[in-house]
Amino acid sequence: MRFSLPFAASLAVSAVQASPVVKRHVVNTPTVNDGIILNYALTLEYLERKFYQEALANNTQAQFVAAGFKDPFYTNLKEIYVDEQTHVKFLSDALTAAKITPTVELQYTFPVQKGDVMGFATLASVLEGVGVSAYLGAAASIMNKDYLTAAGSILTVEARHTSYIRASLGESPFPAPFDTPLDFLPVQVRITAGNSDYKIDRLPAGIAGQVYVVLSQSNTKFNDENIIAGPAILEVYPK
Repeated sequence: MRFSLPFAASLAVSAVQASPVVKRHVVNTPTVNDGIILNYALTLEYLERKFYQEALANNTQAQFVAAGFKDPFYTNLKEIYVDEQTHVKFLSDALTAAKITPTVELQYTFPVQKGDVMGFATLASVLEGVGVSAYLGAAASIMNKDYLTAAGSILTVEARHTSYIRASLGESPFPAPFDTPLDFLPVQVRITAGNSDYKIDRLPAGIAGQVYVVLSQSNTKFNDENIIAGPAILEVYPK
């Protein structure tokens, strides 16, 4: 598996899904608590809600059908948008009830042109996969049992979203028996570096579906001090 850093950004909406590889900066990580986790989840839901809102506004049902996404795909996308909107309201209300200020919604720019329904669907698959991994990774740090149950119920819905979109793209809706949590325990792979290219010589057995790759200066510790690039989001197809 070979990819160049300058070329990685253009893979964001291609058949082999990848996100831009970006430089990381060392930051002071705050103590994690339920409020931080809920706001983390709210930020993700803001992103997904805005993405579907723009996609539905910029593309028609006829365009999706012409691209091979037969009915009721467009209608189901509307349902996914409603789900994300509901998640935003739920998390905002939960934070307000806990007397925690909900984080504000940011401005987002998505690398998908108006009318590019295939690019939209591919990026939707990436975002939904990240959503599943984010909720899965945060679950272990949630202290309040009610919040944990709520996060679990959102996680299962996000998993249904990603499975549906993956199947619509002709990909396996369940490519691996386990999803990858963020933050996650790293699996080491050997990487050969060139001038601007990196080659993953061999992936461990059982790696499939949407996975996350970081480039680290250490083979024992993985943190902001030694991770120099990533994460890149890759779609791995089993043989």
